[in-house]
Amino acid sequence: MDLTTPPPDLYGRPRPDRFIQRITAFGDRYSPALGGPLLRRSPRRPAPRPTPDLQLVVTRHEAAATDVVELHLADPSGSPLPRWQPGARLLLTLPSGRERHYSLCGDPADPRSYRIAVRRIADGGGGSVEIHDELHVGARLTARRPRNGFAFCAEPAVLLLAGGIGITPLLPMARQAARSGLDWHLVHAGRSADSMPFTDELRALDPGRVTLLTDDDRGVPDAVDLLAHAPAGAAVYCCGPAPMLAAVQAALDAPPARSLHFERFGAAPVPDGRPFTVRLGAEGPELPVPADRSALDVVREVRPELPYSCHQGFCGTCRVQLLSGVPEHRDRRLTEEEHAAGALLPCVSRAAEGETLVLDL
Repeated sequence: MDLTTPPPDLYGRPRPDRFIQRITAFGDRYSPALGGPLLRRSPRRPAPRPTPDLQLVVTRHEAAATDVVELHLADPSGSPLPRWQPGARLLLTLPSGRERHYSLCGDPADPRSYRIAVRRIADGGGGSVEIHDELHVGARLTARRPRNGFAFCAEPAVLLLAGGIGITPLLPMARQAARSGLDWHLVHAGRSADSMPFTDELRALDPGRVTLLTDDDRGVPDAVDLLAHAPAGAAVYCCGPAPMLAAVQAALDAPPARSLHFERFGAAPVPDGRPFTVRLGAEGPELPVPADRSALDVVREVRPELPYSCHQGFCGTCRVQLLSGVPEHRDRRLTEEEHAAGALLPCVSRAAEGETLVLDL
């Protein structure tokens, strides 16, 4: 008997029974799972296909501020791009093979173009220099579909705090806040006026709701002063360098702010770090990892080709294989099964004091 074919009509009619067809279709998709979730995917249903990468072409490459370029990216065929919401990031694979995350700073209502802005970091890992010097109009690259770990909840009252290039995820939030009629205010702090991108766009939204602060004019702003711009009961969205985030977090109890959402564009401070050692291969050199540094930073001093991107344990670019040792996994990317199989993200993962982690490098 063929158990995969629906039975004929229950009443002997020549056409298939629609009720049986529907029941079979439901069973093909779900089946009961004892001791687990109520429903699970049926083994007869094909596994979903992996989502293909986006193929993109640079359509504009121009200066947005001193040492900052903005890129507009589109599908080479002109087809619509996947939708996104304020706060979303794009993981780009550059022509060199480097992978880097960049916040989308364009308009989510534009289905034909993505926009990113990149500050040149001459002594960084090379990604920003490649974008500035090589990704001109017509250059091709691939990207994963936008992902959002800094979602804008559009609370009735919001304060947007940006430090330097941290304006990139907050500009779309300001645009949505203005369109939605929210009670909002944005503060953008930077070293100097010429280093701060998109000031004209921000003022065009509502000059009375935008405050621009420069270090060379008024000094580095105090976190309490920044939070004083918040509307009553506001939710705070903050993106900037680590000292700015730490100061805002420490001062958040000061009224009138109510809650804090934040995103870093650099590595987070190491919490509860203890010194340990990594060995590169079974017979390789041993490298001490101080309590306040990541294993990734230490390893890249001798293996600068080791890929990386987010520095925060969510992109998986720096993944390595653990040969021996007991790690402390602190990432937000790998599954328990992957950890058990030896996968490790050295940008955030650590070990107990005195422990040696042997990496397949």
